[in-house]
Amino acid sequence: MRVLDKRTRFNRRNFLKTSAASVAAAGAVSGGMVSMTAMPAWAEGLTAIKPDAAKTLLVMVRDLYPHDRLGDAYYEKALASMDQEAAKDVTLAGQLNEGAVALDAAARKLRNTPYAAIKAEEDRVAVLKSIETTPFFRKVRGDMVVALYNQPEVWAKLGYEGASAEYGGYIHRGFDDLDWIKDA
Repeated sequence: MRVLDKRTRFNRRNFLKTSAASVAAAGAVSGGMVSMTAMPAWAEGLTAIKPDAAKTLLVMVRDLYPHDRLGDAYYEKALASMDQEAAKDVTLAGQLNEGAVALDAAARKLRNTPYAAIKAEEDRVAVLKSIETTPFFRKVRGDMVVALYNQPEVWAKLGYEGASAEYGGYIHRGFDDLDWIKDA
């Protein structure tokens, strides 16, 4: 059984590195060196999902499956797998791109701004609730649960040690060592 050290590694050196990077990033953004409207590189690499739709879908899947421990890279990888499916299926590509446009339209109707630009999570969830009966919503929710949680890197972040059948099951492998559940 693998023992996970859940203590935060925070020392003076890491603090200074993080602070310096934050100051540099803030200076670059406020100085106009970085355009906030530019599409991220990962979205431009998609073949079937348009970059604007990808930006909206990324925020949507983060709201559907919120984990503060997970960075955007895990959600982007899940969207990339959905893009690969959509590249083979024109109907799915249309559903995803048109669904993202419809999600933005619903957000504009309820909050007067595109979905990805809504700051408060509660407001974005309200927009999602307004479209939760659509085939687009059901497709994204259903596919993302597999695409996101089927990544071994995500398993490690969430404390899942992987399959244990080949090791005799969980009963003798610390099935109850999830201390974050006990602390909740």
